[in-house]
Amino acid sequence: MCCAICGGATALSHVNDAGFWLVSTFLEIDEKTTLKSWTIMETLIGITGLILGLVISIFA
Repeated sequence: MCCAICGGATALSHVNDAGFWLVSTFLEIDEKTTLKSWTIMETLIGITGLILGLVISIFA
């Protein structure tokens, strides 16, 4: 349950996320590029959390 909640909370990060601005500032990239890279990475992390949660629920 915890993996599913964390994965769902992480997926589809946008410009209202503090992590978005940290990455943009520290890597010195513009908002458009950050939006493309950060949102894709966060979505992959969320999907991985979902898959992990499903696998754990099958065997638990």
